[in-house]
Amino acid sequence: MSGQPFTGGFRSHLGRARGLGASHHGAGHWLSYRLLSVAYVPLAVWFVISVVRHAGADQAAVAEWLKSPVNATLMLLTVGVTFHHAAYGMQEVFEDYVHGKMAKTVVIGATKALCLLLAVASGVAVLKLALGA
Repeated sequence: MSGQPFTGGFRSHLGRARGLGASHHGAGHWLSYRLLSVAYVPLAVWFVISVVRHAGADQAAVAEWLKSPVNATLMLLTVGVTFHHAAYGMQEVFEDYVHGKMAKTVVIGATKALCLLLAVASGVAVLKLALGA
């Protein structure tokens, strides 16, 4: 005898392990995170250049600059991608380091909710400045 307990069948180790591992969504998650990062690079460069150009300017000057449809659109995209990227990144950390299934689910859900709340608040602020409301 091989010293291993009888498992009740003639299936190989691989056959018994099928369905117990990954849900096969990891590659899609990885790819979407990388594509989001690539989209974030030009937006971050644009944002840093814009902040440097408006350093020391008052709110009226920034609001006037933000009234341009191109600038307002790029700012809204930057806000959305920033918070989405942050939520994705924190989810990766929580999946690796939080070990309880319920705790992991709660923490990831709370993080996504907070990022959504902050993104909406930031978007409203951008729109108020852009529309002069």
